[in-house]
Amino acid sequence: MAAFDTHHAQFETVGITHRIGQFFSSMIASFVAWNDARATRAALSALSDRELDDIGLSRSSISQIH
Repeated sequence: MAAFDTHHAQFETVGITHRIGQFFSSMIASFVAWNDARATRAALSALSDRELDDIGLSRSSISQIH
């Protein structure tokens, strides 16, 4: 009588699928964070030096936003 361990193979497939899903989720989260920082830098760059000073920033500190 032959026996096949299909239960173990199923968990390996789920593990790989989960890791692939995590990879893509991580990539999307990284892109969203990058885009948020880009939009913030663009909005701050549009402010005048006086407006930046009012919120405690200088023009040179805008590039430090990540």
